[in-house]
Amino acid sequence: MSNSHPELLRRHKHNPILTAANWPYPVNSVFNPGAVLLADGTTLLLCRVEDRRGQSHLCAARSANGVDDWRIDPQPTLMPDPEHHPEEIWGIEDPRITHVPELNQYVIVYTAFTRDGPGVALATTEDFHTFKRYGVIMPPEDKDATLLPRRIDGRWALIHRPVSSPRAHIWLSYSPDLTHWGGHKLMMEARRGGWWDANKIGLSSPPIETPKGWLVIYHGVRHTAAGAIYRLGLALFDLKNPELCLKRGSQWFFGPQEAYELHGDVGNVVFPCGHTLLPDGDTLHLYYGAADTSIALATGSVVAMLDWLEKDK
Repeated sequence: MSNSHPELLRRHKHNPILTAANWPYPVNSVFNPGAVLLADGTTLLLCRVEDRRGQSHLCAARSANGVDDWRIDPQPTLMPDPEHHPEEIWGIEDPRITHVPELNQYVIVYTAFTRDGPGVALATTEDFHTFKRYGVIMPPEDKDATLLPRRIDGRWALIHRPVSSPRAHIWLSYSPDLTHWGGHKLMMEARRGGWWDANKIGLSSPPIETPKGWLVIYHGVRHTAAGAIYRLGLALFDLKNPELCLKRGSQWFFGPQEAYELHGDVGNVVFPCGHTLLPDGDTLHLYYGAADTSIALATGSVVAMLDWLEKDK
């Protein structure tokens, strides 16, 4: 690749767009939101909110333009329910939202903080006011999960990131009913050595369906003497067979550089869990957690990302 590095994501000038100071009740931090564009054009963020005990719940924020004038639910939107779901004993985190036309519902896949570490849980909703919980569908340690919006060969497909060793890779699993999961396949492996995404990778926001394939924004973690750095890369997977990786970028394209990304509860972190695609089908609003402390927005173009990925060597 040439020395020219196009800016695929542009930070919004008013970043961070949401902080704990915006919340209608006392909290420690707000970050890692799932995102969806509702039928009426409203942007809804389902934010991870960490309370002052250190435990997280989910709270919805709505905006007409997806940038400002956020209307935040006055009380938590989805709280942990350890009485009925003991796996949520230490909170719920990092939601990723998929609208599923077949179900006419939104499927929220989130992390349940169990006694034995993070597990993958699933819930559905029509309106983000009432929810049906399915409970944990992937046991600890597993996270960074989302559902594809349509079936693959008659089965639902879940992307997730189990950990069974010092290395952690992205996997794909299948289900006939969103409850019973199997057919587990390795989707993309963390690289070894000195790469920016060596040893540990995970899905960022849900995959974007394009004519060329599923465009996946993923995070890679590099461990340095000063700690971990979370940055973003791109990969493309076959539409009919998402286990098949068609192209994977060699370089990261977005990483922490602003003060609100470098310094916070966990510094050197940009961590998207959600995006919206504007009506033009190309403009991307990527919502990300900055340093596990606040929510920021970056905008980009799906076409430009695909072009960058095609040219990357």
